[in-house]
Amino acid sequence: MRMRKRPGAEELIASHPELVVDEPEKWQGRWQERFGNEQPIHIEIGSGKGQFVVGMAKAHPEINYIGIDMQISVLSIALDKALEEELPNLQLLHVNGEALTQYFAENEVDQIYLNFSDPWPKSRHEKRRLTYKTFLETDEKILKPNGEIHFKTDNRGLFEYSLSSFSKYGMILEQVWLDLHASNYEGNIMTEYEEKFSAKGQPIYRVEARFPTDECNP
Repeated sequence: MRMRKRPGAEELIASHPELVVDEPEKWQGRWQERFGNEQPIHIEIGSGKGQFVVGMAKAHPEINYIGIDMQISVLSIALDKALEEELPNLQLLHVNGEALTQYFAENEVDQIYLNFSDPWPKSRHEKRRLTYKTFLETDEKILKPNGEIHFKTDNRGLFEYSLSSFSKYGMILEQVWLDLHASNYEGNIMTEYEEKFSAKGQPIYRVEARFPTDECNP
């Protein structure tokens, strides 16, 4: 879902290159240098208004976080949140999440978050789903061996599809939640969509899936 264009969003983003990375392809393979440390790198694809990625960066200063979104208006709202918190372990990218190998080197990323991605429910749009095999191929390239994807959604159809897609790709399902908020899971950071859907009583689905190393493959 696209939000209405936010006046001044482009100017705001342009004025903060310390947080919204200009020409991020120049940092491919050098993101720890950008952060000035050797901490693990976690990325959120489709970070929207930034509540999740900002919350995670605040809760886990020992990890570097990168939020990625194509919509400049919502990214500017994420920037507002980041500026308010002054988090040295957070960066934002205004890029297409389909082109991750342009911005990250092989095995550079430790973990990927997919939160409330567009379900693309029609069969003819299957290839657009972020858990489709071609996206998983890209994710596997930039993730370290045994790297994980943490996926949350309110959409049961997309969740079922994603479990199947992960399994067919050979990934290991570490943990699965069919009703996250009714579980004993600790440390959950909610997205804006998550707050909205859970307030209506909709269950939130979550899975942690891991790419096996070559030694783990049959």
